[in-house]
Formats: sequence, structure tokens, C-alpha cells
Amino acid sequence: MTSLAILSRVDHLVYATAELDRGSAEIEALLGIRAVPGGRHAAWGTCNALVGLGPRCYLEILAPDPDHSTGPAWRLFGLETLGASRLLTWAANSTGLEKLRDSAAGEGVALGDVLSGERQRPDGGVLRWTLTDPRRVLADGVVPFFIDWGQSPHPALFSPKGATLVSLQAEHPEAARVRGMLRTLDLELTVQDGPVPALLAAIDCPKGRVVLR
Repeated sequence: MTSLAILSRVDHLVYATAELDRGSAEIEALLGIRAVPGGRHAAWGTCNALVGLGPRCYLEILAPDPDHSTGPAWRLFGLETLGASRLLTWAANSTGLEKLRDSAAGEGVALGDVLSGERQRPDGGVLRWTLTDPRRVLADGVVPFFIDWGQSPHPALFSPKGATLVSLQAEHPEAARVRGMLRTLDLELTVQDGPVPALLAAIDCPKGRVVLR
């Protein structure tokens, strides 16, 4: 599977930032598209803004919710200790998450519990989904968590248009091991050897083709 073929499995990319307005401004400067507020995750103490990357694919700018009291929920993806904003991880689309989790566990890949999530959009609509535990960060975020939107409309439908994800690749100092984990999950993402873990997303947008990492 090439880096292009993996695109059908990318549900969204997670661009983590310490402050939502700052992260949104960074993405607007990079892509030339202004993100729209997505809403708040009350259970995790986070908030987000979105930019569409395709019909069922989007970029999530994720930050701590300043209106949420500090506590364990802020530890999602280590946002409370994040320095510079960066592309932190990604979500793969899937169904039958319990079966996937059990099968992966049998092969030594621990995706964690299957959880329920929800957030209220600014227009009052509520999105609900199930996902493998996003706190179980594997291979420094190169291995994704999995999400199933069920009957909820996909967030890409409500996200600004004008950008398209054209490839997703990764670098990791233990590339062979990470490729093995991804094969177990039927995700042949291209992973090259590199000094530090990194996701590299090539995006066509009003600023041309840019690489977000």
C-alpha cells in the first residue's frame, strides 16, 4: 500500500496546540484557510477547531479548554506539557472497534479500551462516536487510534473547504518495528527511518502544496 492508498483510512489529523486561537492562526497562515470552531469535549477538557481535508477527512486543531478546570482530563495527548504546536497523531476510520481491539491485542498491539465520545457543535448539534482510547499513544502517535462515527454526520461536512490531504507518511527511529505494528492493523503507512518520530502530511491548499508536521 502506498502513502496515497492510506488516504482512504485517514479520518482526521490531530494538530495539537497549547492554545486554540494560536493553533488556528498557525494553520491559517500555513494553509490560507480559517478554521471553524468545532466545540468542546467536556469529558476531556479539550476544545477544537476544524479544517476540511476531503469529503470524510479533516484537520483537528486540538487545545486545552480554558473554561475547563485543570485536572486529569487535560492530560489527553499531553496537551498540558506541549511546547510548540505540531501534528501529533491521527485517527483511522473503522467499524467493529471491539473486534479490532481484541484482534490487535492478540498480536501484541494494545489499543486500549473502546470508549464513547461526544461534543456539542456551536450550532447546538451533538456529535457522538466510539473510539479506541486516544490516551494509549502508540509509537509516539505514528500508530493511530481508531474512530467510528456511527449515525453521527461526519465533521468534515461542517468544516471549511479548500484543502485536500494528498499524502501521509511518517518517520521514526524504530521504523521497522512501527511498520510491523501498522501491518497488524492493516495500515501500510509509509514509515521511514528518522531521528525523531514525525507525521508528514502533504496538503494542497490556497497556499500551494504544504507539508504539515
